[in-house]
Amino acid sequence: MHTVTLIAAGVAAAIHVWIFVLESLRWEHAQTRRIFGTTPEQAAITKQLAYNQGYYNLFLSLAAFAGLVMAGWPVVSTTLLLVSLGSMLGAAVVLVTSDRRRIRAALIQGGPPALALVAMGLSAFAGSAA
Repeated sequence: MHTVTLIAAGVAAAIHVWIFVLESLRWEHAQTRRIFGTTPEQAAITKQLAYNQGYYNLFLSLAAFAGLVMAGWPVVSTTLLLVSLGSMLGAAVVLVTSDRRRIRAALIQGGPPALALVAMGLSAFAGSAA
């Protein structure tokens, strides 16, 4: 399960880097507006909010990447991964509960962190049973 955790956490972190790029660097581009379903006027009005939100996603991804890099220190790695992946999953839940039409986006945003967290839990359970 350890390999599944590492791969899923890496995918989750990469997705959140991409979300950062969309929200903070490309918010008003036509392709990004299509992804988020915004008009040029809405994108202009919400640009500052999206910029800020994008950085939250970047910081979550950096924490997950740090958890991966620190794999040799299990307590530090586990803590970083639990906090970053749990926050990513929580954000996906908030997204879908705020707008049910965003289920696809929530699955993209929250699927890999959920998989990584389940794999971490199963790995911990298997380790404690040994």
